[in-house]
Amino acid sequence: MAFTKKAKQEMVAQYEAWLEKSQGVFMLSHSGMTNKGIEALHHAMRDCGGEAHVVKNTLIYIALKNQGYDVEERMTETTLMGFAFNDPATTAKVLSDAVKQSEGKMEFKLGYLDKNELSADEVKVLAKLPPLPVMRATILGTILAPASSLVRVINEPGAQLARVLKAHSEQEEA
Repeated sequence: MAFTKKAKQEMVAQYEAWLEKSQGVFMLSHSGMTNKGIEALHHAMRDCGGEAHVVKNTLIYIALKNQGYDVEERMTETTLMGFAFNDPATTAKVLSDAVKQSEGKMEFKLGYLDKNELSADEVKVLAKLPPLPVMRATILGTILAPASSLVRVINEPGAQLARVLKAHSEQEEA
């Protein structure tokens, strides 16, 4: 299908808007996928705070260059792009699950995390990371553990004294 120059410019502008909002971008080849499979992926991506779109290779190349991504011209097959607007690890996990379920019809080409290029293997490693809220909770727990221990150590002498006084007063009453 041939596009007019104006339509191509509008597509590039839309791609640039998606790239600008994205914390992570993942490119996949998707030969042989059905519309039903792609639609299911669209819904899964929306649920995790991202979007998936089939893009024109030459136009996305222009948009990537315009947005300052270091990209080589290596997009040859049909490209499906996942845009991570919130949590790149969760978006990569959704895409990784889709790749596993596609039975060889999809595979990662490459990705970008804050404009830094990731290989297909690095995207797969990113997909194995826990979601952002879990990582935050783990870090917070690690940070708070020494403080909690310190508070217990500081409070213990006073608590011991209170227990001794209570035991002594109960002994006098009996």
